[in-house]
Amino acid sequence: MHTAEATHEDSHDNLIIDNKKLLMWVFLGSDCMFFGTLISTHLIYRKLYPESFDPTALFSLELTSFSTFILLMSSFLMALAVSAMHKGELKSFRNNVIGVVFFGLIFLGCQVYEFAHFVHEGLTLSTNTFGSTFYMMTGTHGVHVAIGVFWLVCMYFYSHTGKMNAHESAVDVEVAGLYWHFVDIVWIVIFTVVYLIEFI
Repeated sequence: MHTAEATHEDSHDNLIIDNKKLLMWVFLGSDCMFFGTLISTHLIYRKLYPESFDPTALFSLELTSFSTFILLMSSFLMALAVSAMHKGELKSFRNNVIGVVFFGLIFLGCQVYEFAHFVHEGLTLSTNTFGSTFYMMTGTHGVHVAIGVFWLVCMYFYSHTGKMNAHESAVDVEVAGLYWHFVDIVWIVIFTVVYLIEFI
């Protein structure tokens, strides 16, 4: 009887775990369509009004490439954090999460610097169609990064409460990892089709 009850409880736990991941995948699917709309809108209007603005005069591929590399490295650290939590290595998990947060803040700092430079040069949200679609797209991504950083900071402090363990918290970390990897992938797409394509 006890064995049957334990099996039932394990099955119930697995169902809850699957539901957490499922909800995140559903959210990411809807977010993927949202970003797809933002990116395609930018590209379509860029094609319709090609002479309205020359971004190559403002874009710094060096800065943006650095930001992209930083975000890719943060994704690598996030994978290590997930692995560490599955192994119950709490100290390693904390170190990697701090690294992700640090890299995320560097990325946000680069984006703020870039936006400030663009505004100083005359490109604002209301300057033209390019400015509107560009800021809306990259700004929304920046908000996603900021949310991810805040989420991981909360998770880091929570790990010091003694309530976090590999059995119960590994899936929560996995869910956060899915979100962070998604944000990284979206940026790679933006970097390629918005920044790099202007120099081809």
